[in-house]
Amino acid sequence: MGGLIWLVPQASSSPISGRKLCISCSTKCCNETTKLIDNGLASFPEKVIASNQTRPKPPRPRRIILVRHGQSQGNVDEFVYTRVADPKVMLTEQGIGEAEECGKEIRRVIEKDGVDDWKVYFYVSPYKRSLETLRNLAKAFERSRIAGVREEPRLREQDFGNFQDQEQMKILKAARMLYGRFFYRFPNGESAADVYDRITGFRETLRSDIDIGRFQPPGEQSPDMNLVMVSHGLTLRVFLMRWYKWTVEQFEGLHNLDNGKILVMERGYGGRYSLLMHHTREELKEFGLTDSMLIDQEWQKYAKPGELNYDCEITGPSYFTHFDDDDQEKLLARDTRTT
Repeated sequence: MGGLIWLVPQASSSPISGRKLCISCSTKCCNETTKLIDNGLASFPEKVIASNQTRPKPPRPRRIILVRHGQSQGNVDEFVYTRVADPKVMLTEQGIGEAEECGKEIRRVIEKDGVDDWKVYFYVSPYKRSLETLRNLAKAFERSRIAGVREEPRLREQDFGNFQDQEQMKILKAARMLYGRFFYRFPNGESAADVYDRITGFRETLRSDIDIGRFQPPGEQSPDMNLVMVSHGLTLRVFLMRWYKWTVEQFEGLHNLDNGKILVMERGYGGRYSLLMHHTREELKEFGLTDSMLIDQEWQKYAKPGELNYDCEITGPSYFTHFDDDDQEKLLARDTRTT
């Protein structure tokens, strides 16, 4: 039996009273099926995928490439921040050159794959130095290679306050070293922990984009898409911390990327992203990764999405002090057998 469902209200002065709800449907009883229209799900591809689990997911991007902006005016002269708002600080001439070289380096990395259908998709901080970095590194790519770009405010720099008094900033940064780099919050600004919270939201957006292939051009399902994130030093370190579930102590041992440099998260053999697919252990140690973090990166090379490294120091027995030596030896023996 098919038909319209009507809204029959009580007496009311509302201008929408008596308006019918046109829910087009065909309803059948007993063992017969019930069929509803998609109610606009076509406008929300993530909901379509959720409602149709038999449809295969789009291929994951081959890489997520992290880029720190080129040298800015603030990197050369911190007094710039006393007269120019942080979001408006520009690149220097050297920074423009670093951005252009960065684009060439990214292209060299991608072209080593030896495939023809590769593309890049950009996420960029709205700060001027990041936008200028994007525009200059993008000179290395033809229009046909750029799948798209999204300005993403959650990738902005840590907020240190508004116009900054440099003498006061020296005192505050010294206090941060005593208090702890992750939890210290600048007056009228943010802590790295605050950045972590907004990066967590961005990470969920990014994972959703990956799962539904939002950056894939219409009708294409290429496994050779490369995502490029143009952002800031601390923000990128916090992103890595959130993605790989690093601890606060491990975060505080990391170093900034140099201006205009990249860090590459590349899809491993099981589908997860590992820094060791592109970088050497020595390069990652220089960045600040410890031996336990490198062991986890080796695991990431072969693991599948959704798997958890139960023996990793980040999630494993290093938090506890009541295990005896026999327990530790058994764990070490198991680690040896599985690596």
